[in-house]
Amino acid sequence: MKKLFKLILNTIPRPLLIRLSYIVRPIIAFFLQGNTYTDPIDNRSFSRFLPYGYGDQRDNVLSPSTLSLERHRLLWLYLQNETSFFTTPSKMLHFAPEQAFYKRFQKLKHLNYTTTDLNSPLADVKADICNLPFKDNEYDIIFCNHVLEHIPDDTKAMQELYRVLKPGGMAILQIPQDLTREITFEDDTITDTKERARIFGQYDHVRVYGLDYFEKLRSIGFKVEEIDYTQKLSQEEVTKYCLAQGEILPVCYKP
Repeated sequence: MKKLFKLILNTIPRPLLIRLSYIVRPIIAFFLQGNTYTDPIDNRSFSRFLPYGYGDQRDNVLSPSTLSLERHRLLWLYLQNETSFFTTPSKMLHFAPEQAFYKRFQKLKHLNYTTTDLNSPLADVKADICNLPFKDNEYDIIFCNHVLEHIPDDTKAMQELYRVLKPGGMAILQIPQDLTREITFEDDTITDTKERARIFGQYDHVRVYGLDYFEKLRSIGFKVEEIDYTQKLSQEEVTKYCLAQGEILPVCYKP
């Protein structure tokens, strides 16, 4: 199954993959029903989760029902347990909207919800993150998760995110991060797609972020909280929800 999922991820264009997933996932979810693992986003339980990854595949990480990964489930639990996200009226901008969240956020009547991306079929506004067509200080909440590692000029992208966020607003800017690496690594001389996937984790990533990511966000002007939310959960919960132990949530505020 791991080889099949790897082949699918690396051969089918992502926009088409998103459309096909709406057809396939109810079938997979039906056959994997069980009581071992639970997706907290929809509270459905399964005998196992699916593998996922463009390079080396991680076992037991993709929820059959919502198609959430570890980072999505961690963020959901944080929002649900530690914030007023699900109750406070807010104007929200969501980059590259994740399937696990998209329709659920759309249904939240207290959210004035806009999605944006250059390629996603789920985007309301087609826009370049380095040149956003939005006003200064426009949004209370911004989600931009696993996007910046694709952007050559991530400094400009961070500046644009800061510009359109309201003072006092919250931006959650997750990235794939190597917590053993102090300094972010990038090398645009590496052009072979297989080699890029091996080094950067995915063929279309342009860097591997290290611990200096948080300081870069602070240099833009953000106040950054580095939240290891798995520390607030029991080991049983981390296992049950198939989370990545020690993953850091970058929760950013505009002073």
